[in-house]
Amino acid sequence: MEYFLVALMATFLVLLTYASLGMEQANRAVPVLLLAFVARLVVHVLVIRPGLIEYGGDNRVYLDRALEVAAYWRYEGFGFVTSDQIPSIYSLEVPCNLFGIIVYLCDGPATLACTAVLATLSGGLCIIMYRFARIVGADERAAFRLLVVVAFLPSLLLHTSDTFKDGINAFLVVACLWLVVSNVRRFDVRKLVAVVPLLWALWHVRPYMVLMCALPLVFCLSPMKRKLSVRSLVVSTLILIPILVLIAQADGGASFTAMQEQLDQGQSELVRRSSAEGGSGVLFEDDGDAWGALVPKLFYTLLAPFPWTAGSVALQLGKVDTLLWYYLLHSGLRGARRLWGYDRTLLFVLVLFVVPGTIAYATTMSNIGLIFRQRMPIMLVVSVLAAVAWTEAGHRRRSRSRPSGHAPRPAIPARHTAGPRVAR
Repeated sequence: MEYFLVALMATFLVLLTYASLGMEQANRAVPVLLLAFVARLVVHVLVIRPGLIEYGGDNRVYLDRALEVAAYWRYEGFGFVTSDQIPSIYSLEVPCNLFGIIVYLCDGPATLACTAVLATLSGGLCIIMYRFARIVGADERAAFRLLVVVAFLPSLLLHTSDTFKDGINAFLVVACLWLVVSNVRRFDVRKLVAVVPLLWALWHVRPYMVLMCALPLVFCLSPMKRKLSVRSLVVSTLILIPILVLIAQADGGASFTAMQEQLDQGQSELVRRSSAEGGSGVLFEDDGDAWGALVPKLFYTLLAPFPWTAGSVALQLGKVDTLLWYYLLHSGLRGARRLWGYDRTLLFVLVLFVVPGTIAYATTMSNIGLIFRQRMPIMLVVSVLAAVAWTEAGHRRRSRSRPSGHAPRPAIPARHTAGPRVAR
């Protein structure tokens, strides 16, 4: 049964690619995505399963919880299991139920099949990243380049090669933001409806990330998105915060309280010191205040592990991912500057996620290994901006190589043709 599920997931990924992209783009993407799919299975079998890299152990915790969920179904019947039935899966309901389905079908801890599911999910994420890049103005070549980079991004590859939840979190966050940005380009109520189950699932993976995605969503629905200047950007930010608080209080404040509780737990001195006890732990002189020493925490959140950092084998291998991240960050800043010139609204939507998300992670910063995987959604959103920079650079190179007398191709697509067809 386990091998059947692996083959089924690979087939589904191929069908999903052809359904989501045009025939020509899909023909190029399918070999890349299948190779990335197989790479995750190989990493799982040769690296994760034999324990060549000892990394955290969260994957084993999630698998144990999935076994509990499967056992619960055998006695109580099938249904979505929450922390009310099994308290230990609080804020982990979606990963535990997802892996629980695989465990239930295979009648045992089928980690290879779980990896196949995550590999398919990461393939779907690559497709979304391609379409996301096209929406913000990247050309087809740059968008495909981004698809390849994301498919083999080391941090994402590692955390979708076993029963980690980080790949699920990244998929849900990026999918939400993609639909929000797509609605800024061309409003469609169906996209708003599609956001609802994504936010619901994200709530049961990492609740406070719902708040990070809600800021761009509220802005997308507001009339403030029409024309943005520097002044209106500041005013919009100040107005969005109380609006978001009022929405959160609509259920009596229960949802806001749950998000705050999880964030408070991550920011607590006890949790931060406990996380810092590992081999890649970091202690800051903040007097126990999560908001203290914020500037160095931001540097660690965005740039760690640094090239000179000593530590475990996993941390040293993580530097490969970090060097790639430096390149993506540099390209993303150039892409943001370019996007500011022709569509400030889209840029502001992305900034509304990246900046609060980075600050929130910085206040919980205590372990390089944790932040290495937690910042994946930020990396992915910034890499969308990197595709804009690659597009501009590609147009410049082609313009220089074009014989004189030929008009250069415009570097920026017109607003009304910047990819609405692929946003549907």
